[in-house]
Amino acid sequence: MKKIGLLSDTHGFIDDKIISHFKECDEVWHAGDFGVDVNEELEKHFFVRGVYGNIDGQKIRTKYQEHNKFNIEGLNVWITHIGGYPGNYDWKIRSEIQKNPPGLFICGHSHILKVIPDKKLNLLHINPGAAGKSGFHIMRTIVRFQIEKRNIKNLELVALGKRGVIE
Repeated sequence: MKKIGLLSDTHGFIDDKIISHFKECDEVWHAGDFGVDVNEELEKHFFVRGVYGNIDGQKIRTKYQEHNKFNIEGLNVWITHIGGYPGNYDWKIRSEIQKNPPGLFICGHSHILKVIPDKKLNLLHINPGAAGKSGFHIMRTIVRFQIEKRNIKNLELVALGKRGVIE
């Protein structure tokens, strides 16, 4: 069993609240738009998997790819930054996801927290929303869950507080 912390769209902001919520996680996954210094801070505490986002510079783009596909606990996972959602996947990935759907598809970019089962492709779509303080979102959000023998369990949606208010 693996405990996963999932976030996206930090835009250069990471705080102790995020680190604390992920303290029991085996891995932390970032769905892009890290911004400056976020990756370094996460790597001080966790094993990090991620993808670059549209705001990320060369430093992050050198470390991470646009798509991260891997298998963990028997579950095929695909993380990308701009992915869309069931019924409206981004045109850049639409054909590939339909031909070879993962069990878990993760993206960011929209700053909108979504967890949607795609019954047509038999996958779970997760967008963790935005954990940073920049953007149009109202609430900063992250997600935690466990993966055990191909199954996603104990999925938690975590509200960190309003975007403009850092406690």
